[in-house]
Amino acid sequence: MAVKSVALVAHDNKKRELVDWVAENQTRFATLRLYASGTTGRLLRENLGRDDITCLLSGPLGGDQQIGAKIAEGEIDLLVFFWDPLEPQPHDPDIKALLRIAALWNIPVACNRATAEFILTSAYMTDDQHQPKKPDFSSYTGRSVN
Repeated sequence: MAVKSVALVAHDNKKRELVDWVAENQTRFATLRLYASGTTGRLLRENLGRDDITCLLSGPLGGDQQIGAKIAEGEIDLLVFFWDPLEPQPHDPDIKALLRIAALWNIPVACNRATAEFILTSAYMTDDQHQPKKPDFSSYTGRSVN
């Protein structure tokens, strides 16, 4: 069975909620490969006692873009991004780019706890038979430009 990979990201006002949610679902996360943006990853490691979480840079310092690159390379199966709809973010273009790349590559995205719970408990998370359809970009990559 192929191990699924989950990227975990949270804005400052949502980090505690994400850490608590992951802690409540430790059994489900035990079999998953975890990636996280900088501070979120550090908090997850400290609170869960897991050193196997791959911590990338902090979001505003390039972590969002690193996760986007991993999605484009086929390394991420699910993006859980608890974002704060009440707080403006100085790196909003990076956030939009991350969400865009997830949509482009047909990666499920959970932006709140309810959606994350639906996805995490889905049979697709443990079913090796289900592989999300990857888009075919050959008409774009093979185009000729004058």
